Amino acid sequence: MAFSTDTLDDLETLPDAEQFGTFTESGTYIPRLIIEDDLGETSFEEAVAATIVEFGDGDIMAGTVVRVDRDEVLLDIGFKSEGVIPSRELSIRNDVDPSEVVSVGDQIEALVLQKEDADGRLIMSKKRAQYERSWLRIETLKESGGAVSGTVIEVVKGGLIMDIGLRGFLPASLVELRRVRDLEPYIGRELEAKILELDKNRNNVVLSRRAWLEESQREERETFLRDLEPGQRRTGKVSSVVSFGAFVDLGGMDGLVHVSELSWNHIEHPSSVVEIGDEVEVEVLDIDRERERISLSLKATQQDPWQMFAESHREDELVYGRVSKLVQFGAFVQVGEGIEGLVHISEMSAHHVELPEQVVTPGEELWVKIIGLDLQRRRISLSIKQAAEGGEVAAEYQEAYGKHAFDAEGKYIGGERFEAPKETADESEAERAWRAYYQEHGETAYRLAVAQAETEADAPSGEAGADAPTGEVEPAETDAPPAKADAPTVESEPVETGADAPSAETESAETEADAPTAEAEPAETDAPSAETEADTPTVETEPAETGADAPTAEADPVETEPAES
Repeated sequence: MAFSTDTLDDLETLPDAEQFGTFTESGTYIPRLIIEDDLGETSFEEAVAATIVEFGDGDIMAGTVVRVDRDEVLLDIGFKSEGVIPSRELSIRNDVDPSEVVSVGDQIEALVLQKEDADGRLIMSKKRAQYERSWLRIETLKESGGAVSGTVIEVVKGGLIMDIGLRGFLPASLVELRRVRDLEPYIGRELEAKILELDKNRNNVVLSRRAWLEESQREERETFLRDLEPGQRRTGKVSSVVSFGAFVDLGGMDGLVHVSELSWNHIEHPSSVVEIGDEVEVEVLDIDRERERISLSLKATQQDPWQMFAESHREDELVYGRVSKLVQFGAFVQVGEGIEGLVHISEMSAHHVELPEQVVTPGEELWVKIIGLDLQRRRISLSIKQAAEGGEVAAEYQEAYGKHAFDAEGKYIGGERFEAPKETADESEAERAWRAYYQEHGETAYRLAVAQAETEADAPSGEAGADAPTGEVEPAETDAPPAKADAPTVESEPVETGADAPSAETESAETEADAPTAEAEPAETDAPSAETEADTPTVETEPAETGADAPTAEADPVETEPAES
């Protein structure tokens, strides 16, 4: 077909004329080339088939992100339709915003979960493709002893979760060289760690940052251990407190202070002695350079309380203590901070004692005499019975009560003016017994016995043992601390008394039921009284033994009226 010159000029002025073909000088139209035939020997059908992507479930496909929504991402992999990646399949992190993981145009890989679901969609997973790729990489690193790096994405019970292409667990005890209690600050941090354990079947990966730190700081640690020697004293900070002791940071390595090395005293838990952050001075006990372990002691830097006690006390001194525990063979009495001594059952009273609780109770405070001190074996033998006889009071108690309350030999004489008991016209049997006790044993024993009687009189009823007698007496007040003491004794002619009255030998026809009798300890009442074989003793009119421990005397029997109990 040929066109006139005017027609050709008109066609060239038409808009988008380049979309049309061209004309020759003769006016012949030459169509515009739409596409070149570049298939070569390939047929059109074969070329079309080559553009169709073939894949199956479980395959990993590469594609381009074409859309990001709140709950899903569309990925173009060259299939007839885009693949759909649900938000839960985007990342190993929980509840993540898709826009924080990918953006439009990103080239990513995804694993085919379902080629066609009920709605005809292609369902894919980015995190599972990442998981498969990461396992191969991590297995290779584990075999070569390399380290992995990742971001901390979560705090769980017992440690951290790191994103290393999959979820790796970093135990709290392996986060640092020493245990860390607050893990929240690690969220979002990029950490490096060694791989301790891999189990693909259980989807378990255990990491250790401490192992990586130890390896990177090995040279410094070797230098630190080389300079450290047993017996050295170092200052450090408590980095961790556990049930079996405390870890102390020495400025390069941590050492363990075992619970037995925290204090000279018995402790229930290390937290009662130290807290995290405390600055302490410790002594190096032992060093295991191969295992890189350091044993420390806190109590080695403190003075031994047993040594201090032995230096300030000696045998035959009186000390004040508290009953801490009763055992079958006696009682333990605490006489100092962390110092306990044993009062054997034979040293509890002048009379026979079946059970320790007949004489003392836990928590009771009393005076005891040191009768044995073995520093090497850390044992102290004490006596309540001998304390009642008086003696020199330990120096610290003399200072507490004042030097004026003790004589030149260290015996207690009281802080107030003392008046010796005197015989009076209306003197009762109990007063006469106390006066006789004073004349026989002296002032110190008398005042200790009076103080003991007053203390026991104030105690709740029922604390006295079965042999505790009763009586009424008003001994003089004294500043002396309470102590177990032998009751005053008096010898008199036998009398007949009531069933509940203590026995006594007397010349008078009538006696008071509260009169003290021979060789007895002061009861937990207001006056001393007799020790007998039973709670309701009887007295024979003929001279005879009234009990295993009672004294005997010969006298003419005198019949009397029974005393009121």
